[in-house]
Amino acid sequence: MQNRIREFAVAEAKEGPYSIAAGPDGALWLTFAHSGEVARLALDGQLSRYSAGPESCRPTVITRGPDDALWFARTDGHIGRITTGGELTAFALPDPAANPFGICAGPDGALWFTELNTDRIGRITVRGEVTRFALPATGTFPSFITLGPDRALWFTLNQADAIGRIDLDGEVVLHPLPEGAAPVGITCGADGALWFVEIAAGRIGRLDVDGGLQEFPLPDPGAKPHAITAAPSGDCWFTQWGANRVGRISPDGHIAEYDLPTPGSEPHGIAIGPDGAAWAALEIGSAARITHDR
Repeated sequence: MQNRIREFAVAEAKEGPYSIAAGPDGALWLTFAHSGEVARLALDGQLSRYSAGPESCRPTVITRGPDDALWFARTDGHIGRITTGGELTAFALPDPAANPFGICAGPDGALWFTELNTDRIGRITVRGEVTRFALPATGTFPSFITLGPDRALWFTLNQADAIGRIDLDGEVVLHPLPEGAAPVGITCGADGALWFVEIAAGRIGRLDVDGGLQEFPLPDPGAKPHAITAAPSGDCWFTQWGANRVGRISPDGHIAEYDLPTPGSEPHGIAIGPDGAAWAALEIGSAARITHDR
């Protein structure tokens, strides 16, 4: 098996490429957390950059919306929307200190997001109408969120060592993890399970919708896995922020790892691109395209 990695320079290191998502236009879209920008990266490397708001807005996770625009969270208390042509709209949340972070499209034509500071899950329509749901615990630090196979939204609770589920009526169920897991990224796998990373424990987790849990330790327990995304093949790809690697895990738990060519590149977000390759956002100022031959 051979892997191939190609890096594309997209920003200065101080600008902080953070999250990446495939857009409806055949390109990749990234957030730059420190410069307050969103960027469009074509598969040939052509780059366009757009303001996401004030430089201090700190855009985090970005996702494709149900309206074929890109939606992203801003830690300054806003949800942003940008069209593929670069037209920006920002929606202020009721609580400016909410610190939204994760975001995904729901099955109801709305976007669902997490609020790091307020122990809430939010829902925003494409018209900007916001509803918020309180979690049954405090200090949980809800992080990434994804659509599950059961038309519910599943999310990580980084400081509560738990995975949460919220249905469209706002009913919440929490699934505890072993102490010290500190889950961050989460995705719905092709096998109908939720796959997530445990950044503090150096493990990949798999959770059935009925609560059945499996955990797979990484070869390097200090790798600090951060984000994870599901491929149509059934594999999931994940970043290892603390080890300068990207990893891939099969449905049966087999793990393969790929060293990134630039030392200290700090990989964060990861997505499957429109070309079928895995793409990672590197805080050093690049995007990496990773393929492998079976």
